[in-house]
Amino acid sequence: MTDGLIKPHGSDTLNPLYVSDDQKRKELLKEAESLPSIVISSAAAANAVMLASGYFNPLKGFMNLAESISVAEKMQLPSGLFWPVPIVNVVKDASAIKGAKRIALRDPNVEGNPALAIQDVKSIEEISADQLKSMTEKIFGTLDPKHPGVAAFNSAGNILISGPIQVLNYSYFITDFPETFRTAVQIRDIFLKNGWKKVVAFQTRNPMHRAHEELVRMSMEAVGADGAVIHMLLGKLKGGDIPADVRDASIRKMVELYFEPNTVEITGYGFDMLYAGPREALLHAIFRQNMGATHLIVGRDHAGVGDYYGPFDAQTIFDQIPKGALELDIVRADHTVWCNKCQNIVMMRDCPHDKEDYLMLSGTKVREMLGKGEALPPEFARPEVAKELMEYYQSLEK
Repeated sequence: MTDGLIKPHGSDTLNPLYVSDDQKRKELLKEAESLPSIVISSAAAANAVMLASGYFNPLKGFMNLAESISVAEKMQLPSGLFWPVPIVNVVKDASAIKGAKRIALRDPNVEGNPALAIQDVKSIEEISADQLKSMTEKIFGTLDPKHPGVAAFNSAGNILISGPIQVLNYSYFITDFPETFRTAVQIRDIFLKNGWKKVVAFQTRNPMHRAHEELVRMSMEAVGADGAVIHMLLGKLKGGDIPADVRDASIRKMVELYFEPNTVEITGYGFDMLYAGPREALLHAIFRQNMGATHLIVGRDHAGVGDYYGPFDAQTIFDQIPKGALELDIVRADHTVWCNKCQNIVMMRDCPHDKEDYLMLSGTKVREMLGKGEALPPEFARPEVAKELMEYYQSLEK
């Protein structure tokens, strides 16, 4: 790229797979009506949206079995390209497209299952039980069916449809989140417009409390960033997680009131959470590099769930990948909390005080308080953010 921003992963220029030419897209949508078609899984649809947006650069489509196994086992494609998680289109039954060389992929998340993409079918392969088990263990570090990522990965099916895709729309993300959903191409344009070269990305699937707010601020200062981008997941989560529109509203309120103007951009991406901990942190780094960020904040138990991963596994995995695999750097963050003795938000590793001096509220306790209409402590959450969340939780009680 000659725009002065960090280079995308694996290529000099970004290669989004969305068909941006209106006439060509119209022709492909018409062609899709006559092609053999299949309704794909939510995870595959999210992969298509990420490919469309340029986030999964330089991939041209869905991986085949050999590529998926190589990525799961070695974190690289047979070509040598570093990649931490298989990007696949897996279905339970492919009989509707048997023998087809070109197919329409239908969206499971939009009413009427409209065509999301057209795929050139290079192969249709069956994943054996042993291969699925091995890949699951490598990607998620566990075979426990209670792990939401493992459950989703193992229930999608075992028929793998590989080949390049042309993506015709961004699913429900543009209509549901018009102010927030942005492609990697659009985010690079925002950075250029802002004159930002050094940018810190903050990943979130939750509302941001004061500790998160301070973490973004600390990270910007630590690397001398021109700006920060809060990049929130807008796709499918596990039950009990806060919906994206509620998170979005509370984060916007926090940035508007508590950050200097023009220092933070709020954006989102269309992907379903994997909860794959360390492997997912690496994937997060790839697509943040593709959107032009130079740094990604990786905190405690980044992209984790339950106690499947150690608190810093998602940081140490960056020490285990080949040198030069990524151009982006990470900001290694510890747990940030309010310390009653410091009378400030601190990173635990930098604070001389003990756990009993910290204000620590579990997610369950926070949800309980908000559901009862109890104010969260101002040291924990900004009152304006707490108000947005309280309204949501109280609406659930009715």
